[in-house]
Amino acid sequence: MRGTVFSVFVRFFLNTDSSHGEENAYLWRTSLYLAASASAEFFADIALAPMEAAKVRIQTQPGYANILRDAAPKMYKEEGLKAFYKGVAPLWMRQIPYTMMKFACFERTVEALYKFVVPKPRSECSKAEQLVVTFVAGYIAGVFCAVVSHPADSVVLVLNKEKGSSASQVLQRLGFKGVWKGLFAHIIMIGTLTALQWFIYDSVKVYFRLPRPPPPEMPESLKKKLGLTQ
Repeated sequence: MRGTVFSVFVRFFLNTDSSHGEENAYLWRTSLYLAASASAEFFADIALAPMEAAKVRIQTQPGYANILRDAAPKMYKEEGLKAFYKGVAPLWMRQIPYTMMKFACFERTVEALYKFVVPKPRSECSKAEQLVVTFVAGYIAGVFCAVVSHPADSVVLVLNKEKGSSASQVLQRLGFKGVWKGLFAHIIMIGTLTALQWFIYDSVKVYFRLPRPPPPEMPESLKKKLGLTQ
């Protein structure tokens, strides 16, 4: 779902069939990554919120329920639909920055690695070397994902565990130190998870010989405008 919304956003706002569209796509690529991923996550979280709420109840309240099929009716009986969506705003606060960082940081890190670290162009790298770059860029992106999403993650966890609490009340009670508790463990988990997600995704594309677009390069028309070509 995130990928579909991301693609629709890109196609709607940019006409890349023309040189002007290609130039805009290159110049505004970071803003585009951020806006498209935020839009995708917004809609994805609406579908994710009920399952997230049920998962937290099962994990944090021993004896409440063992599976989603048991937890969902019980939650609805106790609090109605509010039980499933009272955490959607904090979920947006956690997941939207997370996804924005995941896409934008990964894409720009890949660019930077090939530009400043890898001693040869991507086209000359072996598939194994390219996958190493993917893993490293994914881990770096994961570290930033963990940092930006951790405070909201702490709030969501407490909010879904307790009845009758609001996000502002939980945030006030936890305080600045409380929302950052467990950050290092979160970084290790999210960094590894994000790196493996990108690595597996890229590995599957390599295995099935699917198209793997290279990092974006400045269009020739823009190079001429900036006087970078002779």
